[in-house]
Parts: sequence; structure tokens; C-alpha cells
Amino acid sequence: MAVSTKKLVNTRQEALEVTAHCKPARAGILMVNLGTPEAPTAKALRPYLKQFLGDRRVVEVPRPIWWLILNGIILPFRAPKSAKAYAEVWTDEGSPLMVNNQRLAGKFADRIASDLPDVSVALAMSYGQPSIKAGLDRLKAENVQRLIVLPLYPQYSATTTASVFDQVTTWMQGQRWFPELRFINDFYREESWQQAVADSIRRHQAEHGKPDKLLFSFHGIPKRNLQAGDPYHCQCKFSARKIAERLGLEESDWHVSFQSRLGRAEWLKPYTDQTLEEMGHAGVKKLQVVCPGFSIDCLETLEEIAMEGKEEFVEAGGEDLQYIPCLNDSDVHVDLLTALCRKHGQGWPEFEGRTAESEDHVRTRLEQTEKAAEALSLS
Repeated sequence: MAVSTKKLVNTRQEALEVTAHCKPARAGILMVNLGTPEAPTAKALRPYLKQFLGDRRVVEVPRPIWWLILNGIILPFRAPKSAKAYAEVWTDEGSPLMVNNQRLAGKFADRIASDLPDVSVALAMSYGQPSIKAGLDRLKAENVQRLIVLPLYPQYSATTTASVFDQVTTWMQGQRWFPELRFINDFYREESWQQAVADSIRRHQAEHGKPDKLLFSFHGIPKRNLQAGDPYHCQCKFSARKIAERLGLEESDWHVSFQSRLGRAEWLKPYTDQTLEEMGHAGVKKLQVVCPGFSIDCLETLEEIAMEGKEEFVEAGGEDLQYIPCLNDSDVHVDLLTALCRKHGQGWPEFEGRTAESEDHVRTRLEQTEKAAEALSLS
């Protein structure tokens, strides 16, 4: 990608208006999640699915073959089916993922602003809007020179976290001057996250009673990805084990499965839908399901688990499946993300409550800019 040269500084006034000249340096946090279509319709799903499933990180199939499958089979047939599923969970405010993400981002930005006034927050989506590019452009316009990228995926996978990194670095390839970067790969080992999920399960059980079994359902990835070195499977297992320990559960009390598989290739097992059927047939009557791979409730949790999964479980002989919501915009979620970013921002003045540049610095810089413009013979 060529570095952008679409706007050259040709005059003294333009030099004075360059963001890095006229605004104090700041730090920023780019909060990123997967994304959502703009409406629960086949028309809106097609471009969203094309962007999502067209990502080489998401589907590692030779491009010519995948192009034919995606455009000839998946988009024509999956878009209408997915639209019906989205319609089941869509609210008056819009997509649950977007609504809850915006609420979380708003609370998080308010907390950061009150504690760390020289740190900006922007929300972005890997697919759909607001895009990662738009979020980075916004932070650049605020003169963010130190940046933390926070993908909202507790566990790392090349299909999710690495895709965010790809898009961030692609944007940087087009910049002549980009910010210093720190990238949060995962946070499943953070004790505050483990405790927050355990506490949400404990609160649910205090209100609804304890189940016969607790199922940890994580989004699946192809088995081949694990064999190629993706750490996601191990991190999911670790996450479930640590949360179960905090709940004081015996090994027989809980189970791990993987949902949302696509295509005919083998994915991580056991599969959630088959597990639900097996549990129903085995005499499990009351089941609770939690999805600790998701920070925000979305189609995969609200429709696939709470609706479709419940149907499958009951049809197989179970009596009650209760879905335990994600952390969403809860105060504890805001707390742990704030602490996480403070940890990763150590050494940067903005994350220590110090102002990187005063107004005097900016005035001095503008004076120097004027002198430099004159020396360069800018009009």
C-alpha cells in the first residue's frame, strides 16, 4: 500500500493547521468487536457476510475456490437464513451487539475521561460500521500519538484477534506518521475477568437455582487451525477451568463445547448442538449455558444458544435451558477493561494521569512551525 500523499502542506496556514502542530498529543484506546449487519435483512446481510467471510483470517481456503463457494452458494442461500435469525434477536434500538457495544464504549469512555482525561476512546468493528479505519482516523484527528488496541476477545484466535491487527497495520501502511502501538492479544488470564464471569454465573444461580450441569460454550474454529498453531482451544479450556475453580465446581459439574461451525471440515469438538442433544438424552433436566468467549451478547449467544439451543435441548428430553448473559455493559466489565488498559499503558504519561503536552508546549510548537514554514518558503 502506498503512503498517502493526497494532501500536501503548501502554505504557512496549512502548516499551522496540521493536527500534530496545533493540538496537544494524546493517547487513545481503540475498542474493537466483530461487527453486525445494519439491518436484519438479506440485502444488508450480503455485504456484511461478504466482508466477514471474505477475510483470509476467517476462512483459510484458496481464494479462487472460496470465491466461487462464497459468491455462488453461501451468499445467495445463507444471507436470507441469517436475516431470519437476526430478526429473532433484533431490538427497537437495533442489533444487540451494536447496542450493547455502544453502551459499554460510552461507559468506558466516561470512566477513562474521568480518570485519564488525556486518553481518547473510539469504538470500531472488524466488519461493518463503524470501521477500524474510521476509528483510527478519528483518533488521529485528535492527535493520538500513543495507541492501545483492545479487541474484545478474551481468548486469542487468528480468526478474530489477528484480523484486527491486520486491519490496524493496513491502515498504518497508508500513514506517513502513525502512533506508537500496543496491542492487547487476550485477557483470559486476567483474574479480574475470570472473577467477573464467575460472579455473573453465581448471581444467576442465586436467582434461578443451580443446574444439573453448567456448559461453557465457546465459538468454534476449524480443527486445522489448532493443528497449525492457533492457541484458541487451549485458552478456552484454561478459561473454563479457572472459572469453574472459582465457583468451586467438581469436574463432573461442568462441560466445554464449541458452537457455530461452518462447512464440512472438522471443527473443534465437542460441538455444542450435539452436546445439548446428548445431555438431554442422558437425563440432564436443568442446564445452564455461559459463553465466556463473547464479551457482548450477539446472534451466536441470543439466537443460537438461548433460542435454538434451548429447543434442541428440550426436544432431546431436557426440561430447562437457561442462558447466562455476557458481561455486556456491566460496571464490572467497565472496571476490568479500565484496569487492563491502565496495565498496558504503563510508562505512557497519559495513563499515569500526567499531561504529555501543556498549552505552552503547543504555543511554542506553533511558533516553531511558523519559523519552519518561512524557512521552507511556504506562502
